[in-house]
Amino acid sequence: MSGHNKWSKIKHKKAATDAQKSKIYSKHAALIAMESRKAGGNLASASLIAAIDRAKKDSMPKENIERAVAKGAGAGGEAFHEVMYEAFGPGGTAILVTAVTDNNNRTAPEIRNIFHKAGLALGGPGSATWAFNKTADGYEPQNPMELSDEDGEKLADLIERLEDQDDVQGVFTTADTPEESE
Repeated sequence: MSGHNKWSKIKHKKAATDAQKSKIYSKHAALIAMESRKAGGNLASASLIAAIDRAKKDSMPKENIERAVAKGAGAGGEAFHEVMYEAFGPGGTAILVTAVTDNNNRTAPEIRNIFHKAGLALGGPGSATWAFNKTADGYEPQNPMELSDEDGEKLADLIERLEDQDDVQGVFTTADTPEESE
């Protein structure tokens, strides 16, 4: 009965949760480093404080936060910057993908590949931003549109694959999210 003990089960569950936490922490670290670079390492900057607060809500360790701030202030040498990709998805929905990356030559092809596998293509700058209003929380659609069930499933699958990409910070669509009835 080798391999059928309690420790094996615990080990596999721990590995899965640790991988999930690592992905979340790396996204927060990139965002904190970018905000730290913008603020010049000033911990009193409102945008840096907001990024740190979001990381703390996800239980990111203090040492990781401090390392990300130092990296953004110039200790690491890498420069993180925010990029936005625009496209049209299933059913003609406009899609905005925001990402924080230190290497756009790596991120852009990865995003393009995700869209290509879904049978879609990225648009040029300004091709989809007109359909959104910028808010404090990101982007909201000006005219939300309803999708068929089939298009809704395709869009959900695309969004899931985009969010699995490490550099992606947010995905915004003009698809109308159905309100839950009470």
